Amino acid sequence: MSTELDVFVGNTTLIDEEVYKLWLDGFSVSDAVTIRTKSGILEQTGATVDVLQSDTMDHYRTFQMLERLLHSPPKLINQLLYQIPPYRQAMLIERYYTFDEAFVREVLGKKLSKGTKKDLDDVSTKTNITLKSCRRQFDNFKRVFKVVEEMKGSLVDNIQQNFLLSDRLARDYAAIVFFANCRFETGKKKLQSLTFEDFAFCAEQLIQNWTLGAIDNQVDDMDVDLDKEFLQDLKDLKILITDKDLLDQHKSLVCTSLRGKISVFHEMETNFKTLSRGLVNIAANLTHTKDVRDFFIDLMEKFIEPCKSYNWTANDMQLFLTQYTASVRAIDAFKHQTLWERYMGTIKSCLLKMYHE
Repeated sequence: MSTELDVFVGNTTLIDEEVYKLWLDGFSVSDAVTIRTKSGILEQTGATVDVLQSDTMDHYRTFQMLERLLHSPPKLINQLLYQIPPYRQAMLIERYYTFDEAFVREVLGKKLSKGTKKDLDDVSTKTNITLKSCRRQFDNFKRVFKVVEEMKGSLVDNIQQNFLLSDRLARDYAAIVFFANCRFETGKKKLQSLTFEDFAFCAEQLIQNWTLGAIDNQVDDMDVDLDKEFLQDLKDLKILITDKDLLDQHKSLVCTSLRGKISVFHEMETNFKTLSRGLVNIAANLTHTKDVRDFFIDLMEKFIEPCKSYNWTANDMQLFLTQYTASVRAIDAFKHQTLWERYMGTIKSCLLKMYHE
């Protein structure tokens, strides 16, 4: 009597996405087994706890071996040892570099150094994210920063080419790199209402308009460093608040265009000079490193908080900033139109994003 057996042999590396998430979240094997048990997997599969433990350990070993390749994603794509379909490779990379909003808000704008890494215990406690996951996310930020900080060309493109991330995630990493380089303050109490997405949007505006790359895409560190010549030139805008005739003319033009169109016209007219001085002084002080770091604090203190106290809506702010920027074109004595619009275009976008009613 003969028995026929069908045997299939394969070498495809098996990836369980749920276990991968547990590993990325920093759970130990025993914690992962507990979580998987609570999900009902034993009842669904008929497996024993010992089998589940062995399966989890096997997956964890695989992820640990893949991790060195994930540090340089092109190596994962080009290696032949692990047979992983392309769509799985993309998933492994994307999820490895994905980060928690709560975590990135704690480290955004800080120096990606050993000193900051030592504080991750506190970050872990505050955010309820495991220390292991905090360290992975921090090391990812630092790794991307080191690879792309000296590169010419688009920051987003360089990140995508070297780490094979999706467009959205690459843009988020570009914001993280940009903030780490410029050291913008984001942790103060008055900025806590702002999300990472708010800051990432502002970073994109600054990169596109205020960096060296905004005017020359072959400059070294083009998307990482602010254009110092542009920042120096911004001092020329002070004439809008130091010359009484220009200040009065500017106010008159804005008030004329907004009369009957804005719900807080009286408050706007009464406080125009204070608001204008705030916006122009921010520009004039950006030659100082400390003022660059305090850029978002200054926007909050000198414009957003006063507008909130006057009960402005987001629509009021949009109408005001649009006319405030455009009306300068009618002031013949003002000779810095291009500079003004380069400055105010970005300021307007950032303020509207940061203004949470």
